[in-house]
Amino acid sequence: MGGKMVPKMKVQYAHSPQDISHYDAEQMRQEFLMTKVFAPDQILLTYTYNDRMIFGGVMPQKDALEIELSKDLGVDYFLQRRELGFINLGGEGSVEIEGVTYPVLSHDGFYIGMGTRKVVFRSKVSASPAKFYIVSTPAHRTYPTRRLQFKDAVKMPMGDQEHMNKRTIYKYIDTSVMDTCQLQMGYTVLEPGNAWNTMPAHTHARRMETYLYTEFGSPMTRVCHFMGVPEDTKHIWVEPDQAIVNPSFSIHSGVGTTNYAFVWAMCGENQTYDDMDPVEMHRLR
Repeated sequence: MGGKMVPKMKVQYAHSPQDISHYDAEQMRQEFLMTKVFAPDQILLTYTYNDRMIFGGVMPQKDALEIELSKDLGVDYFLQRRELGFINLGGEGSVEIEGVTYPVLSHDGFYIGMGTRKVVFRSKVSASPAKFYIVSTPAHRTYPTRRLQFKDAVKMPMGDQEHMNKRTIYKYIDTSVMDTCQLQMGYTVLEPGNAWNTMPAHTHARRMETYLYTEFGSPMTRVCHFMGVPEDTKHIWVEPDQAIVNPSFSIHSGVGTTNYAFVWAMCGENQTYDDMDPVEMHRLR
């Protein structure tokens, strides 16, 4: 049966650019990296003070799982004042929302509006469990819950082979197709032989962003993620299914030893996808 579960939730604080300039590699990892996102029959979450986003993994294998967060957030139930999005990066599963169950295929997602009391996650086959990557942000009103199938995602081819950044962006939660309070979410896939995402780099001062790196091209693939202000960048080496918080002032760009994919999620005061400030290459240090 399974049921409600108190998740394991880590808190990460907000930082200034001056703070980060003094951090060594290990402290960067402690402050910005979520090293374990998915674990069988567990809910693992991170609460970042950057725009108060909650992100992490729900991986039901034998048990059904329901996120129970109330005292932690000062509310009666998890989504009383929040909205939630997720994308399934594992095997086929299902989600029960207010008593109605929906199938969730690999790479399908959902948007769940504020005020939803009951959300239960399940896998169809325990040998191939679903891996629900969830992102939740504060909300001020209720927008309709929507099933977001991969086949219907807004598809944006980007980049080229010459610059090793040929990729496809799949927009799931985006103002061009639906309304949310502030959450945006999507999935980007690099083609074989391509390594860079989001280069030239940019910042967007009116939104923060998280990246979950996943689906690496080989078992030996690793990604080097660059962040910080353009004139004083830092890096974090990332293994499969690890996630990084990028503050609003920070660039966010990665390069892999082979191709990979990543789930991006943004929140803040502006939902315009292309509201960003390009960084000229000569500024990077």
